[in-house]
Amino acid sequence: PPHARGMKGPTGVRWLAPPRSLYVHVPFCRQRCHYCDFSLVRSAEPPIVAWLDALGRDLTEWFSDAGWARGPKLETIYVGGGTPSLLGATGMRELGNLLHEWFRWDPDRIEWTAEANPRSLTGAVCDAWLATGVNRISIGVQSFHDGALEWLGRQHDSAEAAASVKRARAAGFTDVSIDLMFGLPPDISRDWPLEVERAVELGATHVSAYGLAVEARTALGKWVELGRRFPCDENSYAVEYLLASELLTGVGFGQYEVSNFAQSNHESLHNWHYWDGSGYVGIGPSAHSFLPPHRIWNVHRWDAYRKAAEAGSSLRAGREKATPEQAALERLWLGLRTRRGIAGTELDMLSEDTRRRLLEDWTGAKWMEQDGARWRLTPAGWLLLDKLALELADKVETEQRRAAT
Repeated sequence: PPHARGMKGPTGVRWLAPPRSLYVHVPFCRQRCHYCDFSLVRSAEPPIVAWLDALGRDLTEWFSDAGWARGPKLETIYVGGGTPSLLGATGMRELGNLLHEWFRWDPDRIEWTAEANPRSLTGAVCDAWLATGVNRISIGVQSFHDGALEWLGRQHDSAEAAASVKRARAAGFTDVSIDLMFGLPPDISRDWPLEVERAVELGATHVSAYGLAVEARTALGKWVELGRRFPCDENSYAVEYLLASELLTGVGFGQYEVSNFAQSNHESLHNWHYWDGSGYVGIGPSAHSFLPPHRIWNVHRWDAYRKAAEAGSSLRAGREKATPEQAALERLWLGLRTRRGIAGTELDMLSEDTRRRLLEDWTGAKWMEQDGARWRLTPAGWLLLDKLALELADKVETEQRRAAT
């Protein structure tokens, strides 16, 4: 782009390959949910012009630093938040205009996802997004139970949640994803199986089922610390997770990742690019980027990000370069979290005896299954993903120390 010509990058780094995917962070919400620790500010009327100007500065820094001679061709765009639907009917179009200055993509092949809150996903927003090029929508429903929504601090009620899904389908979106949350406290008397079934009945082609996580810096985290709220016990958490897996796979949804289910040909390509090690760039406050083997992350808070952009300062908060050993372990962890699993040869860093005992133990416990030359976790294994990944990392580290001595 003409903006980048003649500019000298601040680090002199020249990346080996341009990104295939772009993430754009919208840091605005009407209110912060009780469990949320994302980078956002409360704003009923977001400062869209200032946000777009800051994104332009972010992209200028990227192209200057990377030295790309022409705009990379994208396969996926993901606009997340925050609440992207607060951009309204015109904000997404202006974002599209900005991105077209820097990137290329085939409008017939791009997967362009935008997240939405049920309350602000109006018919006008749906129509404008489709006209802009957005072709996949992810709706933060979380629950179809009014009591659960109130407890979570969500803006919408169950009627608005259902109406938003119907509205997206009626507007012409053929890829509609719904977020649902399980693992809520037992005193919320909702019918979890009924909620999963409701998502399917409404026409969702993709469901992301996330367990409630208690983060320290959130309102929920403070309540739990003070003993005013109590998280779900491990047994109930496991039951709800496995029940969601059983119900969704039973009606034709494939579980292609630990938390994600999709009908045939409706998996998120953007998600796959995160998990298969592809390069991606993130712009906006708190956005992360990965250009192998480098990870880069932006200034976290919107006010600091905006001030840095206005001052012409760097928007990067940090970067790191993975060692070959770290990269290999990360590939294993990412493989374990998807249905593709890992190839037996990817465990060659372990001795033959250790590898054999590990696979025997995990398959014997029904945590893993073999599919030809590959090994993948079962839903029961995905429940223990972090524990199993740590076990694998410990075994690799132990064997590396032995080899070094």
